[in-house]
Order: sequence, then C-alpha cells, then structure tokens
Amino acid sequence: MTDARPLSLGMVVGESSGDLLASALLQGLGHRAAPQVLKSFGIGGPRLAEQGFQSWWPAESLAVNGYLEVLQAYPRLWRMRRELIRRMSSVHPDVFLGVDAPDFNLGVESALRREGIRTVHFVSPSIWAWRRERLDRIRAAVDHMLLVFPFEQSIYESAGIPATYVGHPLADQIPIEPDRHSARTRLAASGVPTKGPLIALLPGSRGGEVRHIGPVFLETAIWILERRPEFQIVLPAATPSLHRVLQQTLLGMGRRAESLRERLTLVQGQSHDALAASGVALVASGTASLEAALFGLPMVIAYRMHPLNYRIMRRMAYLPWIGLPNILANDSLVPEFVQDAAVPAAMGQSVIDQHDDDAGRIRLCERFAAIHASLAQGCAQRSAEVLLTIARR
Repeated sequence: MTDARPLSLGMVVGESSGDLLASALLQGLGHRAAPQVLKSFGIGGPRLAEQGFQSWWPAESLAVNGYLEVLQAYPRLWRMRRELIRRMSSVHPDVFLGVDAPDFNLGVESALRREGIRTVHFVSPSIWAWRRERLDRIRAAVDHMLLVFPFEQSIYESAGIPATYVGHPLADQIPIEPDRHSARTRLAASGVPTKGPLIALLPGSRGGEVRHIGPVFLETAIWILERRPEFQIVLPAATPSLHRVLQQTLLGMGRRAESLRERLTLVQGQSHDALAASGVALVASGTASLEAALFGLPMVIAYRMHPLNYRIMRRMAYLPWIGLPNILANDSLVPEFVQDAAVPAAMGQSVIDQHDDDAGRIRLCERFAAIHASLAQGCAQRSAEVLLTIARR
C-alpha cells in the first residue's frame, strides 16, 4: 500500500460466527495495510480483539434471533444503535463494514451513509431464501456488498447494487484434508475420551436458538446412547455464556441425563476440532452446517424456534431447504428436521444412519469437496482489495 495515512475501519459484528468471519477479513486487510496504519473499532468479539480491534460493545450483545426475541430486546438495541451511530459519525471512519446481522446493520449503514461515510456489508441477507423485498433497503444502505456465495452475484447485478463475490473465509481456513487425529488429541486435553466413535452436537451460537433446540439435541443424544452406547458425544459451546446455559440444561434434565453425562463432554469453543474429529454431526441450521460440510462430515440439520416466528418465516420462504449444504448443492444432500419434525427418535435414527452409511459418506465427501472448491476464493484478500479501494476513493 503506497498511502501511509492511517486507515480507520468501523465495524459491527453480530454474533460469534460473525466474529469468526470478520476476523479473517480483518487479518487480510492487515496484510495489505500495515498494523500501525490500520485502526478498527465498533462492536466485535474475542477473535477480532486478538487482532487489535477496539470493542465498544461485545458482539454477543446483538445475538438475538426471531421476531419475539428482537421485540423484547428492541429498547436496548435501539439505544445501542443510536449511540453507535453517534460515535461512528463523530469518529467518521474511512469505511464502515457491517458483518451479517442485517436487521441491525442495515439501519446503521443507512444512517452513516447519509453522514457521508462509505458503507460496505459483508455477507448478504438470505434474500434468495426469503424476504427479497430487502433489496430496496440494501440499495439505500450500502455502497458495496461483499458476497460469500457464488449464486448471489446475479441477484445483485439484476438489482443494480454494486457487489463482489469474494468467496467464504471458512473455505479458505478449513483444509480440504483436515488432521483428524490431531483434532481428537486436542479434544482429549479438554476431557473428550480418545476411544469410541464421536458425535458432534452443535445447537447454535445464539442464546435464543440454543434454548429452543438445545434440550431436544440432548434428548436425541440420550436416544442414540440407549441404542449405541459405544458413542461418545462432544458439545462445543460457542461462548462462555452458552457454556453456562448448556450446563444448566444438562443439570435440569435430572436422572434422565445420567448416561448422557457419562458420555458427553461439554467444551468451550473447539467447534472445528469437534467437527474434524467426529464421524457425524447433529447441527442447527446456520454457519455450523456449512462448517460441517467443509470438514466433509456427514450431518443431520435441525432447527426449532418459537411457533409464531416459524409461522411467519414459513410464509416468506422461497426454498425447500434451510441448510446451507443443501442450498449450495441445490439438492437434498443431508436430512433436515424442522420445528415439529425435530424430535429425538427421528433425528437420532438419522444420525446413526448417516454414521453407518460408508458408501453415502464417500458420495457426500465428493459433493462437499466441490462446494469447498467453489467457496475457496481468497476471501480475505479479495475483501481487503474492495475495502481499500472504497476507503481511498
């Protein structure tokens, strides 16, 4: 970079998965702009903090999902957004980057753009799945959209919104051939037994979704262990607060969960180690399902939410799938269980079937490898180029 003037980047990250994505992008930007001339601040998580990001609020403060949860949190979120806009307008960064969290970030971006601050959004809202009318709001809010899925480019071109397909940072981070033995060894240091086939449970990274689907994931694990006691279960908690929620959920299950507590290890973080070391996963729909696919792991995808939220979202949906692996493949690669269908017996049998189907595992690995290749585009470097071009404009 020839311009040595300090580059300032405002950023808002909405949850732990966004923190993971944004940290890769910030690292790529740091490679293009020496650390001493890059300043970043706003709302972020621990991964961003490791790279010198200054958090005004923690990313976890935005981790709400569903209409009812958002309504309950609205007064707090409204005050936070008002103060954030005030502080960003005062600092006036070269560019503002909203990472996912569209319901919060698009409003912030619109306000900052009116103040003359250039705005970029990373990770398009799921307009290809539901609520395509948000394109008008996006057009008013952002100078540029960074897209993580290849099929999104044509949607934005048709809408006349500047956008660049940059690939997905997780596809760059996760190796095509992960070291599964080393992952199991690292998990052993956290108490996971080294013997026995391993199942990963990933019930999500937001408190609301974990409270809705976490108990049925644990009941599913009990159902499996009653029939296949040789399995071990690893349950990564995305944040310390979710670790406490899951601990309390386990304790609240009483004697019913005695066999589970003997075979389940709750770990802090280490989701990638859990996916690399396991033979199958039960995952909540979202980023975790994509991560499992990038690790070439057979999986069962499930999701539950408040019934009112589900009725609203089902009416708006365009696609027959909720899981990113199925959406990206445009095919029913892995089983999905949504809302009332997400019951322990059905999910448990499907997990066992996925684990035991060796021929199916080979076919899945081939399809997942193709998805991996399509998403591994050097996301951090491509995104950094766009951000620097807009910031120095």
